[in-house]
Amino acid sequence: MPFGDQKFKVTLRCSPSVGRAALGSFDQLLRTVLSYLTNCDLSHSEWIQASLPVRDGGLGVRRVSMLALPAFLASAASTLSLQDEILFECHCHPDDPLVDSYMTSWSSSYGAPPTGPTSHKQAAWDRPGIVAIKDELQSVLTDPRQKATFLAATAPHSGDWLNALPIASCVLRLDDEAIRVAVALHLGLGVCVPHSCSCGENVDAWGQHALVCKHASGRTQRHHALNDVIARFFASAGILVSSEPIGIYRDSVKRPDGVTLVTWQSGRALTWDVTVATTLADSYLPASSVTAAAAAEAAASRKEVKYSDLPASFFFILSL
Repeated sequence: MPFGDQKFKVTLRCSPSVGRAALGSFDQLLRTVLSYLTNCDLSHSEWIQASLPVRDGGLGVRRVSMLALPAFLASAASTLSLQDEILFECHCHPDDPLVDSYMTSWSSSYGAPPTGPTSHKQAAWDRPGIVAIKDELQSVLTDPRQKATFLAATAPHSGDWLNALPIASCVLRLDDEAIRVAVALHLGLGVCVPHSCSCGENVDAWGQHALVCKHASGRTQRHHALNDVIARFFASAGILVSSEPIGIYRDSVKRPDGVTLVTWQSGRALTWDVTVATTLADSYLPASSVTAAAAAEAAASRKEVKYSDLPASFFFILSL
């Protein structure tokens, strides 16, 4: 984000700013702006998670108070050889007590410091702190829903939407409400006011009932939309497809979501089936609160069993 730590990176690397009160003030400003832009109320733990890198379950809005120490130590290590060359002639290159104190502080928290070329990279100094914060966040989670949400956020590719360029012509630009919901789901925040569904069930603040309600028309619409995306990709590659084909199974009503009308691999046509698993559904929580992507794996296994007797002239792939 343009208002994030990038504006402070040079200052953090060149100036000894560890422990300065101004860093906390800047972090509080970041938290306020993030809450305003996403229309989400962040608690302390939620803000800590949001400040983690995207691949670690956060939003990538880094806290400058967390970056001050690794940024300065990485800068000091990467410029050490240059300092030696500049000060060699005057023989006045004493140890830097400030760097030594920072090094001691880092080592007391995370152990042996990086050495060699690795020490020149800020990520090498930053990673142990990130791991410690993730472990601390995970240790305080007691509710299965919270555990499942955090594991899902830290799973590979779960934050890819945050790295996508918002190009409207490529349908990559999310509207304000979509961003609010995406951030809320990523951090485990409430997305709606608790109310009663037309089916008679109670809808909690997380709104997960909308993803499993049998009366929700949006389920079918989302399923068709995903199939449409796949079909358009095939069309852009010049491959003709048919949706929900009839006749693949002679003695069964089973129908995959689509099939290519030309051979795909080894003389066989490709068939696919789209399925969406809700990580926080009650039936999946016992597994998804322990292992990331457990809900998706369970849904994939069921689909593979369903189409295990597919005729040999077809090649099956599952889209989750």
